[in-house]
Amino acid sequence: MHTRASDLTIRDCGAADTAARDALITRAFLDAPHADGTEAGIAAALDARGMASVSLLASRAGMVVGCVLTSPVALSDGTSGWHGLGPIAVEPSLQRQGIGVALMDAALARLRADGAAGCVVLGDPAYYGRFGFVADPRLALPGVPPAYFQCLSFSGAVPEAIVRYDVAFGPT
Repeated sequence: MHTRASDLTIRDCGAADTAARDALITRAFLDAPHADGTEAGIAAALDARGMASVSLLASRAGMVVGCVLTSPVALSDGTSGWHGLGPIAVEPSLQRQGIGVALMDAALARLRADGAAGCVVLGDPAYYGRFGFVADPRLALPGVPPAYFQCLSFSGAVPEAIVRYDVAFGPT
């Protein structure tokens, strides 16, 4: 999939792109207060396990400037078709220029096109709310503030369940 918005190209991340992607993720999360330094390792582990359901890169003039991944999540009630978003990263010097928005739009469009039931994300409600994500007490991720764990149902139905991310994200 190639999407072009002005000089930005969004495409699938291939095996030859992972080193540049992981370096970008490391730079993007280096000074983030909520980061723990495992973000690039999560992306690499999702690749190694074949668990990335969406893996997109944004590039400008041939340089990787952003990326987003999604992966299936397990719901305690057995509902299938839900995915977790992350990591998502944008080159620090290029943030607030619409790259993250373009990546989010592309990732969510891909999930919808692939028949996903919905998506969850752990992050800033002010940022992810613009894409339709909301905190919903029916879906929970233990150990995190409920306001920061958000969901977006593509069908309108939200299951009542505990969410578990892939082991690539570490112990849950």
